[in-house]
Amino acid sequence: MAFSAVAIRNAKARDKAYKLTDGDGLYLMVMPSGARYWRMNYRFLGKQKTLAFGVWPDTGLAEARARRDHARRLIAQGEDPAERVKLDRIAATVAAANSFKAVADEWLVKMESEGRAPVTMKKLR
Repeated sequence: MAFSAVAIRNAKARDKAYKLTDGDGLYLMVMPSGARYWRMNYRFLGKQKTLAFGVWPDTGLAEARARRDHARRLIAQGEDPAERVKLDRIAATVAAANSFKAVADEWLVKMESEGRAPVTMKKLR
């Protein structure tokens, strides 16, 4: 059963965390502190898993539903959405490490470890 943005705004903190379900595994976890987190439960290869989509209001209802739909498409294609997130994060880290600045800094460290003179190092920098 889907809920609206008004229901999200009106969700009050309780003594224990509770869920407001939206459908197809998507729910809003309301914490005792009042924080609201988008989550999705799914099964992949017989295991129960949970994906985190963000914090409300930074991630709105429409965006959370779009992310849920994307995750369900990945599952239908036989791919684990959690693994896809990890691989995307690793790819972004590798891409950032291969920037010109990173390569140049690595080269300067190599030159310095080879015992280049301080004047030479100053020129290279």
